[in-house]
Amino acid sequence: MTPKRILLTGASGCVGHYIADALIHQTQHELFLLVRNPQKFRLSVDTRPGIHLIVGDMRQIEQQNKLLKTINVAILTAAVWGGAQDVFDVNVIKTVRLMNLLDPDVCEQVIYFSTASILDREGKPLKQAGEIGTDYIRAKYACHQRLSKLAIAPQITTVFPTLVFGGDDTKPYSHLSGGITEVTKWIGLLRFLKLDGSFHFIHAQDIAQVVAHLVEHPPELGDSGTDCFANWRELVLGSEPITVNRAIADMSAYLGKRIYFRIPLTRRLIDLLIVLFRIQMAAWDRFCLGYRHFTYQHFVNPSTYGLPMRCATVAELLAASGVPGSRVPPVAIAPAPLVKAESGSAE
Repeated sequence: MTPKRILLTGASGCVGHYIADALIHQTQHELFLLVRNPQKFRLSVDTRPGIHLIVGDMRQIEQQNKLLKTINVAILTAAVWGGAQDVFDVNVIKTVRLMNLLDPDVCEQVIYFSTASILDREGKPLKQAGEIGTDYIRAKYACHQRLSKLAIAPQITTVFPTLVFGGDDTKPYSHLSGGITEVTKWIGLLRFLKLDGSFHFIHAQDIAQVVAHLVEHPPELGDSGTDCFANWRELVLGSEPITVNRAIADMSAYLGKRIYFRIPLTRRLIDLLIVLFRIQMAAWDRFCLGYRHFTYQHFVNPSTYGLPMRCATVAELLAASGVPGSRVPPVAIAPAPLVKAESGSAE
C-alpha cells in the first residue's frame, strides 16, 4: 500500500490526540499534525519516521498553502468553541479556505468534523440549529451549508459526532468527560427522577477507530444509509441510542445505588421550576428542552465496520472516564428499554 500524506488539524485537542495516536500506531502514512501550541501535544513524534508536528494557526491557514497542495487525506477537527467572531472566522471562513487550498486532483478525501447538533432525527439540517443555536452550533451549520459548493465536495466525508467523551493521562479530556465526576455526585437525586429524553454518546477512541478505517476505506455514496445528500458522504458517529432513564439506571447500578421509585419530571413541572427559581435559559436551551430526543435513524461506530468498541455501554464509559464503580450489586428497578434505532425516538 502506497503511504499517504495525511493532514490532521486540531491535533492537540481530545479527539485530535486519539486520531493522531491511532494513525501513528496503526498506519505507516506520513502525518502532518497541525497545532497552535506544540506544548499541548502530548504524544511523541519520534515513535516512527514520517511524523511532523506543524506549528500553525487556522487563522493563517494560507501559510500552509504549499503543504496543502500535496495532501492526500485532510482530517479537519480544529474548531473554536467560544467568541462569536473567532468561532465564525475559524469554523467557517478559514475551514472553507483550507478546503479550497487542497488540490482536488491530489486529495482523495477530506474528513470534516461537524456536530450532530445541526441535524434532525432523519439526518437533515435542523433549521433551529442555524437560527438559535450557540455560536459554535450556528457556525457548524453555516459551514455545512457551504460544503456542496466547493470544488473538493465530491471528496468530503462529513462526520457528526454525538456526545463525545474521552481523555486520560496522555490525552486531554473532552468537555463532557471533564465534568462527568460532577454528574455522578448528583446520582443520589437523579436516580429518583423519571425524565423523557434520549441520546447517543461516543468515546474519542471509537471516533479515532472510525476515522482510521475511513482513511483506508473512503465510504461510497449511500454508505450512510440515507440518500438525503447527493453530493457527499455524511456519517453520524454514536453508540446505540439510549434513553435518559436507562442511562441513569445504568449509572446507578455502576455506582451501587438502589432505585426504589421514580418521580416523573414533566415538561410542565420543569417550566414551573424555571419560573420559581428564575433560571435564565437561552433560546437554544429551551429548544433542546422541548426537542428531548437527540437520536438519529442512521449512525455508525466501530462495530459498523466489524471493529471492537472502547465504550458501548454507560458502565464502560464511566470506567474509561476513571469513575470508580461499586463492588456491591444494587437492587434496581427493571431497566428501561433501549431506543429503537430505526425510529429515532424513545419508547
